[in-house]
Amino acid sequence: MTALPGETPGTGGTDTPQDAVSPPDEAGAQEPTADADPASDGAGAAEVVDPASTEAAEPDAGAEAEAANTEGATEAEGASSDAEGAGTDSDTEGAGTDAASAAPELSEAQAELAAQRELRERIEQRKAAKAAPIAAGAGLSGTAADLLAAVRAVESGEKTGSAFFASPAPAQAPRRTAPAAAQPPRTPAPQASPAPQSASPEALDAVRAVLVEGGAPEALARPAVGALGEQAGELLRTDPWQLLAVPGVRPEQADGFARALLGADCGPDDGRRTAALVGWVLERAALQGHTALDAGDVRAALAERAVSDPDAAVREAVEEGVALLFQEGGDEEPEETEADAEETDEAGLAPDADAPGEPVRVLLGLDRYALAEESLADGLARLVNTCEKAADWAEAAAAAPSPSAAELIRTTAAAGLVAHSGGEAARAEPAALIAAARGLGLRAFGAAHSEDGRRRLSAATGDPDTAVTLAGLLSGAQGPGRDEEGALALDLLVVLDAPQLDVESAAVLVEALADGARLVLSGDPGVLGSAGAGRVFADVLAARTCPQVVSRTPDPGPIGELVSGIGIGELNQVDAPGKEVVIVPVRDAGEAVHRTVQLVADSVPRAFSIPADETQVITVGHGGAAGTRVLNEALKQRLNPGPGRFGGFDPGDRVVHVPAPGRAVPGVVRSADAEGLHLDCGGVPVVVPQERVESSVRHGWALSAHQAAGMRWPAAVVVLPGDAAQGLSRPWVYTAFGRGERHLSVVHGVDQALPHAVAQVPAQERTTRLRPLLEALPTPDAAS
Repeated sequence: MTALPGETPGTGGTDTPQDAVSPPDEAGAQEPTADADPASDGAGAAEVVDPASTEAAEPDAGAEAEAANTEGATEAEGASSDAEGAGTDSDTEGAGTDAASAAPELSEAQAELAAQRELRERIEQRKAAKAAPIAAGAGLSGTAADLLAAVRAVESGEKTGSAFFASPAPAQAPRRTAPAAAQPPRTPAPQASPAPQSASPEALDAVRAVLVEGGAPEALARPAVGALGEQAGELLRTDPWQLLAVPGVRPEQADGFARALLGADCGPDDGRRTAALVGWVLERAALQGHTALDAGDVRAALAERAVSDPDAAVREAVEEGVALLFQEGGDEEPEETEADAEETDEAGLAPDADAPGEPVRVLLGLDRYALAEESLADGLARLVNTCEKAADWAEAAAAAPSPSAAELIRTTAAAGLVAHSGGEAARAEPAALIAAARGLGLRAFGAAHSEDGRRRLSAATGDPDTAVTLAGLLSGAQGPGRDEEGALALDLLVVLDAPQLDVESAAVLVEALADGARLVLSGDPGVLGSAGAGRVFADVLAARTCPQVVSRTPDPGPIGELVSGIGIGELNQVDAPGKEVVIVPVRDAGEAVHRTVQLVADSVPRAFSIPADETQVITVGHGGAAGTRVLNEALKQRLNPGPGRFGGFDPGDRVVHVPAPGRAVPGVVRSADAEGLHLDCGGVPVVVPQERVESSVRHGWALSAHQAAGMRWPAAVVVLPGDAAQGLSRPWVYTAFGRGERHLSVVHGVDQALPHAVAQVPAQERTTRLRPLLEALPTPDAAS
């Protein structure tokens, strides 16, 4: 049985996304395991996931949302995947024959040539658009698009920054050329959890009628309108496979829905079906971190779904605009004749393999990620080429607290874009850079991935006003505000936890930086990558289009020594005279849960005086006999028992709030009323509306490693049950083991799978286009 992305067999959901897609849609066929949440027991393959019953979307495994609980889901009539192998519908074949006979004057070669010319015209149009002022961000969606819309509304004067908060946001700092004296920390205003876009009652009623007619749950109405718009009902009636755009719906379920609506008028090679499948495959790949896929992988995925001619299906999807086609390697703009077109492969996507020159790799991608990567590459090149390189920061570098900090200061003085890499101890170097730049009269700020990272950066710089979260900076809730041209009013921005940057958020961030501003991307290359699509930090490092500074500051103590060895593939025994690292062997998952609760509630508080609410449990998956669900239930019963009278939560419960896919914000439940559930998220009060509690809040005593990335706690307990062995990798172990500052306990039940993962299971590659885009841009000051 094939494991779901982010899952391993027997766990029902793991933390490590399966970046390699071979084929990417294979994971979609995974059935819930015996250890999965009881709510999903008995769920058949023909069931459609009810989003209203699923857990909060987890940022560490976006594809796992599709395998979440299926409470309330009803069986889609005739959704058995056996029917996928049915032959092509005779009506469809007849229509194709009629269409072919209607245009006998076009040969196959001419049709191929026309398609290639049309594609080239679109490429030329995109290139011409780059030469003109770019309306960057137009292809973004999700959280990045919402942030960009908010930014532009503030820039145009249509709304004030406070319009996006439940109560007025703190006044923006005055725009200035030099920083003012340090001020006391501002009291954060309560923030309302972002509400989903409202859907009209008419649209919902229309969608419900179509869903009921097709045998799908009515609960899918609201997410369908959110995904397809107000015309979702009409669209689903004419093209039932558009149901695949709804999160959690799988192809076999959409097939059953289509058969119920269309009857004999549909088949496995229906053009509507194949186009929707191409989009679904690429969306699934994006959940696993890819911004594009090899065309061969897409064709293989279609073949797995009973598409008889995957080549034609891919070509039609490109022609319909469902996907964009890209070529890597070879000549970017090769001369083409009609004879050349005849020599292309059957899909019309790749040149003859025997042609001279560098092999050409053909990729398919969604336009939102393609535009984001192109906008980001252009923006980074703009920063590299517009920054003043003659700045004299010699005195500031001489006063730096460490040689690595001095090197970072000198490098930043001479470059508009700098990549800085290092472990936890190396975070002091960006802090020293910010302090030095502000001492020179520059407006310098640091942005962290989490509220915990912001607090640690504030402590390192000694000035709370210098540190923001990335989300707070982009939304206007934190930071320097905007200048008269709408750009962020700063001269230097240091982004910590840079591996957590997805391509869409990075594109919005870079677009908001003014010409001449400096950007430093700082992070640990060894940790798990972003929850969203892309690998921005890794691509910037690999492209070598900017100077790179590698910290020489080691992480201290036994935990630092252990994690440093893991980073180079070695799981070493370390001396821990103060029991900073403790290994707790267990025989099975039940014992793992028992020992974990014992460690958090008794052993760690007694031995290290670290209270239970400052100890974080980290495990491989959400499902399974020792996943986050089981551990959270056991820890709640021990640490904060209660009836769960507020939507399953009680005051004092540790939770994770997921305001948007890809963001996990730890918090504590304070109360609940008619407004919703009141949380304290790192000192920031947040109100989650009642209708969003079930989908965006979950218990948080136990987290996955992806959720824990970018944060640290005084103590960490890493749980490795035996059924999680296949979900382990070097980046996972590196990330999880590095979350404890003073103490690390490892509940160890995977035997030799742990050293094997550290030594032989490196990070799996994500397919992206950012690196070649960066390498192709003119950057005269790039590092050699």
